[in-house]
Amino acid sequence: MGEISTNPSQVKLEKGWLEVLGQEFEMTYFQQLKTFLLEEKAKHTVYPPGSMIFSALDLTPFDQVKVVLIGQDPYHGPGQAHGLCFSVPDGVKQPPSLVNICKEISHDLKIPMPANKGNLESWARQGVLLLNATLTVRANSAGSHQGKGWEQFTDKIITEVSEKHTGLVFLLWGRFAQNKETLIDTTKHHVLKAAHPSPFSAYNGFFGCGHFSKTNELLVSQGKEPVNWELS
Repeated sequence: MGEISTNPSQVKLEKGWLEVLGQEFEMTYFQQLKTFLLEEKAKHTVYPPGSMIFSALDLTPFDQVKVVLIGQDPYHGPGQAHGLCFSVPDGVKQPPSLVNICKEISHDLKIPMPANKGNLESWARQGVLLLNATLTVRANSAGSHQGKGWEQFTDKIITEVSEKHTGLVFLLWGRFAQNKETLIDTTKHHVLKAAHPSPFSAYNGFFGCGHFSKTNELLVSQGKEPVNWELS
């Protein structure tokens, strides 16, 4: 898997992220993860494509992070995953959780949300880190790359943004994301929690959470630019 090297000087990553994560690529767990991924790719289709594994970091430079949204693992259907949690590329139908996210935005902010748009790159470019805990998945096999090392890497990401930033807004939807709160310094960051937007749980507290307006209120109160949540 050429896009992932164990030599930090060869890793293609945004400069700020490389500075805080570079040593991770030399660690034993990451070398084992790379071996696992090479073996997986030899036998199976793996999503997202190698060049998109670190899209969340590439599109949201370390020093520009304002909001952190934590997902679990990438979509495992053809053409869906492109390195941003909950997001799909242009032309791909919105998965059910994203449908519910758009419904909540529309209700919360009183704006129309297009049913045929699911690409969240515009959020990432505004400082919303769209981070999955596991960055790859085997096709048609949800959770298949969990417990292989990605969680140690992404926990490091959460720890670093918590330590080196102040006033970030963390959106923790569902129990899995909420378990990451232990990595966050809640004395200097804002944590908003709600049910997961999945159809199985959205009516248990995701709908009506108002996290999009609340996030912008918290950003504006710090003199930061609010996020334009519209998808156009």
